[in-house]
Amino acid sequence: MRLGLITQLRKDPDAAIRKVHDFGIPTCQVSVSSFGPEVVSGLLTALKRYQIEATSVVAGGPGPEIYDFYRGPETIGLVPRQFRDARIAHLKQASDFAKQCGIPGLQSHCGFLPENPNNPIYKEAVEAIREVASYCRKNGQSFRCETGQETPITLLRALKDVNVDNIGVNFDAANLILYGKADPVDAVDVLAPYIQGVHAKDGLYPTNPKDLGKEVPIGQGKVNFPAFIQRLKDAGYHGPLTIEREISGEKQAADIRQAKAYLEKLIG
Repeated sequence: MRLGLITQLRKDPDAAIRKVHDFGIPTCQVSVSSFGPEVVSGLLTALKRYQIEATSVVAGGPGPEIYDFYRGPETIGLVPRQFRDARIAHLKQASDFAKQCGIPGLQSHCGFLPENPNNPIYKEAVEAIREVASYCRKNGQSFRCETGQETPITLLRALKDVNVDNIGVNFDAANLILYGKADPVDAVDVLAPYIQGVHAKDGLYPTNPKDLGKEVPIGQGKVNFPAFIQRLKDAGYHGPLTIEREISGEKQAADIRQAKAYLEKLIG
């Protein structure tokens, strides 16, 4: 396994990729909201300059995405009807962007998929995911649903119902805990055939019924990283472990450095 870092391109691709390089991390996932030609050329130049491999594009929106238990089901991903068409179009743009940059995967939160497969919203979401994944397939990419808002078995059901050969999972270890959905070590067994990317992130279970659990530095939360990484190895996963720390500033940089040192010992 190699380490990665999720990075926001924003207006300066060079600065974003230089940050990955300066941490001594060889791969990254790039979070992108604008797909103009200047972003394409800037990213390609930066990846070559710093010798960093981009493993996936991360995209979401447009429209509000509110990460809690009350507004989240109405705003996140492809589940909410009022945003669905615009988000399908946006993800197709992101897929085209990834193709221009030679990046092999696109990932996104698909939303609070209903547990009940007979729920009309579940069936609509499956169709929406299939449409995006099929578009990515034409572009030679995988489409990866990020774990979090649903139980592992619900996500597995959706992946099988989507039923295209380029569908996969970006397995966020902490999200399963932050949403109170599963232990990530056990969830590897459910989702193993579909895992195409992994977010190395840590967190605590929710205790307030309105809010997600708290993200914390790696090693300070409920993810059993030694067991988790061993379970990934046993399942045959050899892709990147992409560090994600959802804060900013010097504290973020310090936590990333600490996570890198900690994870390097575990992956060997």
